[in-house]
Amino acid sequence: MRTLREVGPLGVVVALVGGVTWMLLSGHDALGVWLLAGLLLAHGLVHVMFLVPSPPHTVVPSTDGPDWPFDLGQSWLAGRLGTGAVRMVGRYLVIAVVALAALAALGTVGVPMSSARWAALVVGSAGASLVLLAIDFRPSLALGVAIDLALLWLALWSSWTPVS
Repeated sequence: MRTLREVGPLGVVVALVGGVTWMLLSGHDALGVWLLAGLLLAHGLVHVMFLVPSPPHTVVPSTDGPDWPFDLGQSWLAGRLGTGAVRMVGRYLVIAVVALAALAALGTVGVPMSSARWAALVVGSAGASLVLLAIDFRPSLALGVAIDLALLWLALWSSWTPVS
């Protein structure tokens, strides 16, 4: 229940922004294109938090603040493969997510080299993100999974494509 209270308001905002973006894209509005590009880039950059150390207040669990959900050292795989191996794989996945999301964002706004491969870039970024989130899944990261699934739907099954 605590996780829902922590992530719920952000989830509502993300759903609203996603809905507005889809409406704008459906109406062929340029603002929707730029909003989608910003969302792709922001979603990719959030993954960088897997590379930064936990804030000091999360070293000692407290009841007044959210837990830090981006600690690959706490992954369920760390016990099997070792913390170092999990963090190394996580680093490569973060690099892939950020790079592919940035290229997809460029393709969204019409950069020709990226526009031609837009769907593949979005699928690659969302796929790498899903693998990273599966390696270190916590309920507070469910919003990231939902965003990845929405991006996969947009790239694979919707009729929208960027105009180059």
